[in-house]
Order: sequence, then C-alpha cells, then structure tokens
Amino acid sequence: MELFLIIFIIVYSIILHEIAHGYAAYRLGDMTAKYEGRLSLNPLVHIDIFGTILLPILGYMFGGVIFGWAKPVPYNPYNLNNPRRDSVAIALVGPLTNLIIALLCVFMYKILAVFNFDSFAGFDFLNLLKETIKLNIALAVFNFLPIPPLDGSKLLLTKLSFEDYHQLELLGFVLLIFLVFSSWLPVFVNIISSFVFRFFGI
Repeated sequence: MELFLIIFIIVYSIILHEIAHGYAAYRLGDMTAKYEGRLSLNPLVHIDIFGTILLPILGYMFGGVIFGWAKPVPYNPYNLNNPRRDSVAIALVGPLTNLIIALLCVFMYKILAVFNFDSFAGFDFLNLLKETIKLNIALAVFNFLPIPPLDGSKLLLTKLSFEDYHQLELLGFVLLIFLVFSSWLPVFVNIISSFVFRFFGI
C-alpha cells in the first residue's frame, strides 16, 4: 500500500507540474493546452511511460535523485501578450508548483507531529509526507537548472530569440543525459535537495 501511494505521489507531482505550465499559458492568453485537454487531472493525457513512471520509480528504488517528466504541455508563444517574458513565467511556474506542494506537506507534517498523529492502522503518515516533501524538492531543484530544455533554461529567452534557444535545446539535452548518467547531476541535485529539506526543520 505504501509503495502504491509513493508511485501515486510521484506521478501526480509530475502531472501537477505540467498542469501548472498549461494553466499559466491559458491565463496568459494561449488556449493550446486547454484545447488539447492538458488542463485535466486525468493522468492518461499527461503520462509519458518512461519519463513519468519508469524513470522516477527506478530512481526511488535505487536511492537516487527522483526526477522525471510528463508529455510536454504545448503552448504557442505567439499567442501571448509578451512572448519572451510570458514564456519564462510559464516555465518557472512548474517547479514553483512542486515547491508549493512541498511546503503544504511541511505544514501538514508539523501539525500531525504536534498532535502525535504519526500513524493510523499501521500506516506511517509522517513518513509518507516526508517522502512527498523530498520528491517535490528534488523535482523543483532539477527543473530549475538552467540546462535546456529544463524549465530554468527558459530564463535564456530574456536574451535569446526563440530560434536561438531551440538550437540550444538539442545540445542541452545531450549534455543533460551525460550529466545524469555520469552521476554528477544526481549528486548535485541530491546535495541541494538535502539542504532545502533540512532547512524546513523536519
């Protein structure tokens, strides 16, 4: 049961991240995600088998940094009032959503801890909340990195054209894969995530 809930948390943490992208685009004037049904909580419209399920679960099982992705939420920057500025906002709202989830779970954890409500019917609620916090911090840290095509790299759009940025994406993706499989990136994300987790005082 606990493993099932961990899988559920991993999947929906990633899905809520993507919905946030789509909703931000919708609020800023682009209807693409809405028309394609990507503002739904239905996981089937967001799931990428490898990025949403296999990769995060394997990372969790083998003690690594948890990261992954869902199907990219489509948006048309030319429907936005300020394409560059709004594209940056749409990108950053994803990892910010993961941080908000982590903060909400910190709040719940501290309330349950005060009332010593750590378990019920043999189920460890506090441990589940700790895992949720760790997962969402890791997702936020990973996606904030300024490596194309990660969300943090969209800050480059304040200086680059969309065409120049897209040319960097392929190179950035190759670099990203190298950093992940060389273990340098997971170690870096784990160090930063652990620091943020300890900052919350749990």
